[in-house]
Formats: sequence, C-alpha cells, structure tokens
Amino acid sequence: MQDAISNVVNKYDLAGRYLDNTALDELEIYFSTGLERIRISEVINSQASNIIKEASAQLYDEQPELLRPGGNSYTTRRYAACLRDIEYYLRYCSYAIIAGNNNILDERVLDGLRETYNSLEVPIGPTIRSIQILQNIIIDTVSINQINQTDQTIIEIPFQHLINCLGEKNI
Repeated sequence: MQDAISNVVNKYDLAGRYLDNTALDELEIYFSTGLERIRISEVINSQASNIIKEASAQLYDEQPELLRPGGNSYTTRRYAACLRDIEYYLRYCSYAIIAGNNNILDERVLDGLRETYNSLEVPIGPTIRSIQILQNIIIDTVSINQINQTDQTIIEIPFQHLINCLGEKNI
C-alpha cells in the first residue's frame, strides 16, 4: 500500500528527479488535510457497525427484491456475504482516506473483484448503490460531528473511485 508521500517520492525516484514544486504542493495538501483525515477515520471507526447497519437497511428498503427468493441476498449465507462486502468497502475506503491515496483500493478491493462478482453472478448495480449509500451516510455523520465542509471531498474521493471502477462502462 502506498500513501500520498510514498506515491510522490516513488514517482520522482523512478524518473530520477528531485522533488519539484508540483511534488511539494501535493505533499503540502496531504499534510494540511492530515487532521481532517484522522477525524474522519475516527468517526468511521467509532460508528462502523451503525454505518454498515444503516447502509444495508437503506439498500434493502430501496431494493427489497434482493432479499426475496432468487435475489442475491436471499438466504442467510448470501445476506451475510453482502454485509461482509459492505464492511470491506467501508474499511478499505477508511484506509484510503488516511493514506490520501486510492492505491489500496486497487490492490485489495478492485483487482479481481469484477471477475469474482461476474462469476458468482453478483449484480454490480446494488453493489455500487451500497457504496453510494456508505458515502452519503459518512458525509452526514461527519457533518453532525462538526468537521468542516472540505472533508466532503476527502470522503468522496475513495468512494467515487470504487464507484467509477465498478461502473457498468468498465465491465
């Protein structure tokens, strides 16, 4: 896993160049948002089970057919697998928020996920919707805890990365 710092340094190291103003600006942004990243992570960590419960409740309220016979969350085993996956998305997005880099999402979540979901016939649409719901819940939760508006962008970046990479155009 790379964080924003190792990403910048590795990029310049591979090119055999010293850090220039662009690199230093990237690092400045990362360091200047460090406290916000920590606060967001604290909110996610302290409320993870509630966030997952709320996300799954919203998803199944919107798409009850997932719980009916023939639905992808029908049976206890499939329902538990869906909740597990929602927890994975939340946890790995929290890592990406702290790292200031989406690399971990590519390495640990996206590589092979589409193929796995396709082979198991897991519908991508509800998966994407669950990630959108997670993002919205966290933005709302962070707002309640009075973390500034800039945090919305910090939150959106990893979730939108997952959504864009899993989107229908990429399947």
